[in-house]
Amino acid sequence: MRDIAEGGPHVTLYHAVDCSLCARAIEVVRSVRGELDFDLALVDIAGSSELEARYRELVPAVEIDGELVFTYFVDEGALRKRLRPVPPAAPTEA
Repeated sequence: MRDIAEGGPHVTLYHAVDCSLCARAIEVVRSVRGELDFDLALVDIAGSSELEARYRELVPAVEIDGELVFTYFVDEGALRKRLRPVPPAAPTEA
């Protein structure tokens, strides 16, 4: 499943069927998505030997723009902090 948000970071959450930690991670990510703008792809690892080999021992696993940032648990505050846009630096006076 993929939800698209124009211009925001890209979040991929790898999960498995009947994984209670995965269900909780999906809830947390969707909750934060209600506040912040980002692409979200939920990827079930079942049926892909490559994904099973890479993520089976780590699910739920969350990547932001291709960087693995959470495994097992998603800290809501830390996710929010990583996804919040960085304000532009104020110009300095010379």
